[in-house]
Amino acid sequence: MEPTDPIDLDAIDLSDMAFWERPRREREAAFAALRRDRPLAFFAEPDLRNGSPLAPQPGPGYRAVTRHGDISEVSRHPEIFRSGQGAVSIVDLPAEMVEYFAGMISTDNPRHARLRRIVSAAFNPRRIQSIEESIGAVADRVIDRVAADGSCDFVVDIAAPLPLEIICTMMGVPPSAYGDVFRCSNVILSNGDPEYVPEGTDPIGAFLEAGAELTALMHDLAQERIAQPRDDLATALVTTNVDGESLTHAELASFFILLLTAGNETTRNAISHGLLALTEHPDQRALWQADPERVAATGVDEIVRWASPVIWMRRTVAEETVLTGEALHPGDKVLLFYNSANRDEEVFADPDRFDVLRQPNPHLGFGAAGPHFCLGTHLARREIDVMFQRLFARLPDIATSGAPDWLRSNFINGIKHLECTYTPVGAAATKTKEHP
Repeated sequence: MEPTDPIDLDAIDLSDMAFWERPRREREAAFAALRRDRPLAFFAEPDLRNGSPLAPQPGPGYRAVTRHGDISEVSRHPEIFRSGQGAVSIVDLPAEMVEYFAGMISTDNPRHARLRRIVSAAFNPRRIQSIEESIGAVADRVIDRVAADGSCDFVVDIAAPLPLEIICTMMGVPPSAYGDVFRCSNVILSNGDPEYVPEGTDPIGAFLEAGAELTALMHDLAQERIAQPRDDLATALVTTNVDGESLTHAELASFFILLLTAGNETTRNAISHGLLALTEHPDQRALWQADPERVAATGVDEIVRWASPVIWMRRTVAEETVLTGEALHPGDKVLLFYNSANRDEEVFADPDRFDVLRQPNPHLGFGAAGPHFCLGTHLARREIDVMFQRLFARLPDIATSGAPDWLRSNFINGIKHLECTYTPVGAAATKTKEHP
């Protein structure tokens, strides 16, 4: 089906993984049709009854919110559209999974406000400045590992290590644990992709096991920092007290998992999508590469809009309300499709054009304005900016050399592998690549 062909709205099923395996242009055409003719379409929930015994019965279905304005409206009213029943899952998950994999994202006030106050207090200006100052050094270290090789897997060797090492360093996680952290974060956001959860393995059990492993790591780290404080974020988080309240060890672990998923995975995918887009649009690459400091601000936001690394978040209706002319009732589920909002023709001129100078660019790649707007937005922007500055300066001809290997997911717009080539720099004879 070409994007210009008539779209059968009744044939669109956002709950069917087959839809998400269709070519990107076909999916974008389907969302354009939904925005135009059925902006609050209803879909059945995925049936998980044949999966893990921990998986719940499928629920009553959900509405797909596809317009930019409607998603912004929902996000402004957390008292009506609640997150506490699970923001990252269509079906209602067991409580232990919500705690592991969602934490602050899947909470409502007053708990959400409490957690955000404590976490925000730990990110004091000095610590933020220190983290930002380290980004360039980490980016150079990542590039050093592959500069002499002339080719690499851009995701595994460059895009993934940058945010992973920054997050682990600021938390005080030892380098010896980076590989385990990388493996567990891949499992948690795998959506059951067989590369990370082998066929025949219970995906729910695999997610819980990965969460438990990261929780144990954070528990041990918290105990160490209480006994021997250091100048790192883990120490700040376990010692910060706001109005007599501090994080429990479980909340610390949940926040670390949130950092890995919201901060690590989304940034690595934005960087990966960025190289792919710049390779496919050489005119835009030339603009950015000719003046990286001037283009950085608009270029980074365009990459995030274009990639939309997090495809959706869920909210649950708490009281009778009306959205885009349709009545919603308590208990109704709505999915906020950020990928669709970021192509909304009512907001973005020529939305299917990749434009590194796009202004204005009110994308929702970090969520919409409201209490759940991404806490790490500034850090993510800086990481993407600095990585491309370093790549343009050190590997100026880097480009993709093969088709992306996509993550099989309807939640994360992820690239697992992306081969790239560039002119080797430095002595290759003794170069050894290191992976997270």
